[in-house]
Amino acid sequence: MLIALAPYYLWIKAFHIIAIIAWMAGQFYLPRLFVYHCQTKVGSEESERFKIMERKLQRIIINPAMICSFILGALLASIPGIVDMHSGWWITKIIAVLLLFAFHGACSRWRKQFLNDKNKHSEKFYRYMNEIPTILMIIIVIMVVIKPF
Repeated sequence: MLIALAPYYLWIKAFHIIAIIAWMAGQFYLPRLFVYHCQTKVGSEESERFKIMERKLQRIIINPAMICSFILGALLASIPGIVDMHSGWWITKIIAVLLLFAFHGACSRWRKQFLNDKNKHSEKFYRYMNEIPTILMIIIVIMVVIKPF
């Protein structure tokens, strides 16, 4: 626990929220790009453009935002009195965050499959996958704001 961070709590929280917004924006958009990428012909100019868009989105926005979210979230959790590590809402939130990290990893794998022209999934699959970050975000926000248990 880092008591020295307590005076900076609101600043850390603000930057944590900013990082989460950027991370989630990318997590919402990348699977949507995959949907559209499925509609292109392998090797086409359009397909190559999607590869660039997907890579830049992940490398320039999603990955740094995820890292910042994690670091700032860990700092917040280490401030004494902020989180009861044994409460049900906290455990549920952490599980949902871990699932979001897993989804991030899956998107990375899918992007590499597109990059190598070896996509294994349909447009419909990515349409369904596009809903996962929204569901996880809803769970996380409810746990943090409402703290139902």
